Amino acid sequence: MNIGNNGFPFYFVLDFFSKGPLQFSMVEYNGSLPSLTVNPYSWTKVSSIIFLDSPAGTGFSYSRTSRGSRTADTKFACQGYDFVRKWLLSHPNFIANPLYIAGDSYSGKIVPIIVQKMSDGIEAGDSPLLNLKGYSIGNPGTDPKFDDNSRVPFAHRMAIIPDELYKKAKRSCKGEYRVIDSRNIQCANDLRAIAKCTKRINRPHILEPKCYTDFRPLNKMDENRRYLMEIYGESYMSLPKYPRFGCRNYNKFLCHIWANDIRVQKALHIRKGTVKVWIRCKIDLPYKKDVESAVSFHYYLNIKGYRALIYSGDHDFEIPYLGTQLWIKSLNLSVVDEWRPWLVDLQVAGFTRGYSNDLTFATGGGHTAPEYMPKECYAMFRRWIFQEPL
Repeated sequence: MNIGNNGFPFYFVLDFFSKGPLQFSMVEYNGSLPSLTVNPYSWTKVSSIIFLDSPAGTGFSYSRTSRGSRTADTKFACQGYDFVRKWLLSHPNFIANPLYIAGDSYSGKIVPIIVQKMSDGIEAGDSPLLNLKGYSIGNPGTDPKFDDNSRVPFAHRMAIIPDELYKKAKRSCKGEYRVIDSRNIQCANDLRAIAKCTKRINRPHILEPKCYTDFRPLNKMDENRRYLMEIYGESYMSLPKYPRFGCRNYNKFLCHIWANDIRVQKALHIRKGTVKVWIRCKIDLPYKKDVESAVSFHYYLNIKGYRALIYSGDHDFEIPYLGTQLWIKSLNLSVVDEWRPWLVDLQVAGFTRGYSNDLTFATGGGHTAPEYMPKECYAMFRRWIFQEPL
């Protein structure tokens, strides 16, 4: 089962188009319904996957009441656990199947919470009895202490900021770049200088061009505009109406058209009247981040012996691999497979390290790695799910 989204908790689960059986035909839009083609690297080749829009209010999911749309990290996790139980009770043929929970980005924080709820439910005798084996998370938002504070060292390692500026910031901020003392003027100045260097890079993958797009023709809602204004400021008014063909954002543009087509919604059995306008990023969803850190959940699950695959796109500036490595290190696990390259077709796809109790760390790609390295990430997942070395 793949749960969650590609960013904050307000995003549609676009993982479907990177891990699922179908993807958009990447041809220039001609005004018709965007066509789909078979994804040769679908993770469904080796597993049965449910792609879940969660929490309620994201994608095509909905709530019958305004209260139901108010959610939080813990409620998000409860909804995920409840969904799995209800779905399996409705589809008993799948109950005996090995169960893994997966997610990327922000849902990477929610997945271990769900898995712990499942583990507790198994011990409490909840029905149905889940055949829970482990979880998989990519570029997971885990703990801002690690994730956010790793961006400055990452920018230095990737030659985005010079040695002198990094050393100044490290000295003035004392390694704390997320929450700074308002009286620390030097730290604030150094961080402003760093922000000037990083402002124009493509944060999900620092080596790819940044795509500027205004989806106004596709969506009458104001929330996307407010979001873009926050990012681009006054330059937002001159954004192109459509993304440049070949830009990675192009599939998001096609998705807006595709998902708002009545024929598509009918084929997907979307309940009529529940979602008036499909929005990829519903940023006005009432959401409370009531779990500061997911590190303790990983510690608990590792002790319980649940398998874990944690992959981190090493060109991702949103949630840098450095932060992920640091919180894994804080678990105090033994290294059982030393750092080494993992290969696909005799080419280096990334690097991996194995830890005690079957926790595997792997690098390669950008934020939501399967979007950038579909062939390699499929090979990684296939090997891991069959308990083969990466």
